[in-house]
Amino acid sequence: MKSRKPSLEDQLAFISAQHDIYPTELFQGLIDARKRGKAVVSFLTVEYRGSVNNQAIFLITKDGKVVAQFRVLEETLTRRDLSFESSMDTNRVRREIARQNPAPTHVKIEELRVGMKKINLIGEVLEVSEPSKVHTQFRDNAVVSNAVIGDETGKILLCLWDQQVGSVSVGDYIEVKNAHVALFKGEKQLRLGKNGSVTVLEKPPRN
Repeated sequence: MKSRKPSLEDQLAFISAQHDIYPTELFQGLIDARKRGKAVVSFLTVEYRGSVNNQAIFLITKDGKVVAQFRVLEETLTRRDLSFESSMDTNRVRREIARQNPAPTHVKIEELRVGMKKINLIGEVLEVSEPSKVHTQFRDNAVVSNAVIGDETGKILLCLWDQQVGSVSVGDYIEVKNAHVALFKGEKQLRLGKNGSVTVLEKPPRN
């Protein structure tokens, strides 16, 4: 029996797991590249190479090296109902996420630099802002809240989205895994991305 050909959702989910980005961002990159010829998504470059039989051909590269090339039905690029949840929950994607994220090593806040990825740290929640609804290019009415977390070396803003909002309270000790450091309005900020997580610890960490 022939194995099932990976769907577009499967392909984008796997590439997203490899490069720690949202599959919805990558799909939007295909749409933008189809309109403009080229788009940049995080560290990936998406190029539209033309169409054959109503299929758009895309080349995805990183630092000049080919990551993937595939075809997408033109009509698929107009869909707004694509869901990546089941594709992100396959064994292949889970294995790739595990490979990209070996056993955690915790860092201190003073060590954080903009652009660092796969950050794991433990800190205390010092402040939590009121949740607010925002409109993004990927979805309507996302909910966002910012928490300030600190350790003995400093403090930093942690951006919480959707189901993460309300998961932490002032005074909690939390473990942040697989975050990355971004710069927003001149201030360093921890972001969790698709593969990041935040967990409230039962006991304060031992120094």
